[in-house]
Amino acid sequence: MRVIRASLDGPRPRPGPGPEAEGALAVLSDLIWAHARAAHGLEHVRARPSDAGVDLYLFLRAASEAAALDQARALLSGARAPLRAHGYATPPQAPAPGPRTKDQGTQ
Repeated sequence: MRVIRASLDGPRPRPGPGPEAEGALAVLSDLIWAHARAAHGLEHVRARPSDAGVDLYLFLRAASEAAALDQARALLSGARAPLRAHGYATPPQAPAPGPRTKDQGTQ
């Protein structure tokens, strides 16, 4: 499994716990799941506030780091219009590997 971090530019949910921040992050996670296909290899998604908006951590079943990046690009490309409708945009650069880039085994 590979972890890819995708930074979304847009409104930053209010820091700290609360229904407003949790709701905004849950909507983004649900939106990604709604556009995921089997070929994307999505196993889990985690959304976290960042300075520029929101960071999405995509946990992907992939044979290599390069394959995971391609899968993440394809997934985000398919979700681009709905993300935009919620005020978010993917930056022009590609998603970056997440904090854990070692092969964690395939499932």
